[in-house]
Amino acid sequence: LCCCGRHRCCQRTTKIYDDGVQPSHKTEYLENYPGYGTVCPPESCKPKPQLQKDLGRMDGTTTFKSDYLPYEVVTRPFRPPAEYRPKSGKIDLGTVYQRDYNPHKVGPVTLARPRERKHTSGAKVDTIPTYRDHYRLWKSQRTESCKVEREYEPPSERFGNPSTFQDDYIPRQPNPPPSCKPCDFKPPEGPFDANTIHRTAYVAHELEPLFVRPREEYKPSDQPFEDLTTHQRDFKGMPGEQAKSCKPENRKVGSDDPFKGTTEFQDRYQPYLVTAPEFHKPREYVPPTDKMDLKSTNSLDYIKHKAAPRAPIKPAPGRRNTGPFQGKTTTKEDYQPWSVCPRGLIKKEEEIQKPTGRFSSLTTFRSHYIPHQANPPQSFKPAHTVPAAVPFKDETLYHTEYTPKKPEVCPAHQPDAQGYVYVNTDSQGHKFYRKVSTECSGSNSSPIPEEVPAVS
Repeated sequence: LCCCGRHRCCQRTTKIYDDGVQPSHKTEYLENYPGYGTVCPPESCKPKPQLQKDLGRMDGTTTFKSDYLPYEVVTRPFRPPAEYRPKSGKIDLGTVYQRDYNPHKVGPVTLARPRERKHTSGAKVDTIPTYRDHYRLWKSQRTESCKVEREYEPPSERFGNPSTFQDDYIPRQPNPPPSCKPCDFKPPEGPFDANTIHRTAYVAHELEPLFVRPREEYKPSDQPFEDLTTHQRDFKGMPGEQAKSCKPENRKVGSDDPFKGTTEFQDRYQPYLVTAPEFHKPREYVPPTDKMDLKSTNSLDYIKHKAAPRAPIKPAPGRRNTGPFQGKTTTKEDYQPWSVCPRGLIKKEEEIQKPTGRFSSLTTFRSHYIPHQANPPQSFKPAHTVPAAVPFKDETLYHTEYTPKKPEVCPAHQPDAQGYVYVNTDSQGHKFYRKVSTECSGSNSSPIPEEVPAVS
């Protein structure tokens, strides 16, 4: 019955008239295919969805353990690196890019990407999503774990394979590095000469007086100022009529019939029993009763060696001198105090003396400025072209020729009010209606119901 396209049937597809025959799920090939004696159809190789039972305890041996053959580990040969020998000659650091490159000015790059425009709205969404409306909670059973719990069993055999560090390590005696301390240096004899090349070779030059450019006097123009713009000079006011409104009148769209109080959701809604979710309780921790074996392969296979302690690198203490302390040093014997005079100022005095008088605070703009009287600009506003005595015509072509139409109501919303009579409901849940025609048959003026193949 829907004519607006907003109503959808939630039931399965059915015929216009239900004949009550059960649908057959066999294909035409199965019905017309002849059998061949004792030949059976091929069986499916797809395994059945069943849980495999535990066939026994798993053996810890793998194909790698059974097929692996241990071999004797041989130390890798040590190859000494070749001695570095620098090449003779000079390196040419010039490139083809430096030779052929032509420098040019680089300007700023214009971005080709348009500005990002965000079309956002501050309105609040008050709708219910389809997932929350159609979702139904299913009762599901939790699958049991197929993992077999086993206790850890430490290995009973020893680990006897040495590492590559134990095979390749060669103990070496450390050699002390050579001392880079310079030999004994004696200071030069004689007095210290404080003269430098800059002091001996510097020639003082006389400074020339600074060039001061004289300021030009301000001369105002004798021509009058043109204050007219191109818009004020070229604009001409044209008389025109005022635009008419094309907005239609506000009319009520809807029906005046009273609301019955029943909706499609209230008729078809079926309440479901909601159970509380099951809470998984964790297993209580039980500490192990056996004693923990703290022995490792390193503590079992480690062999102690009797080694002497390392000799300290600190030198042996010498003999102490019991005589009186001599307070003489090389600095005290060779150092001679010099009479240093204070250095004079190299900066010369300024040739231009600073003014001593009071600042007059009079600028050239204040002294040469001539005040002028400003004339107000001429107004170019157009005069009233429409006379006030003539009445304004507010009618448009759309306003005069528009014919209001009655809003159509979808028959699926209220089939009883649109001229449809309920007939029956089929096994799939579809409701059948008949439309009552307005034509009269002969002398009898009662309406004749006409069957309509439509489903609500």
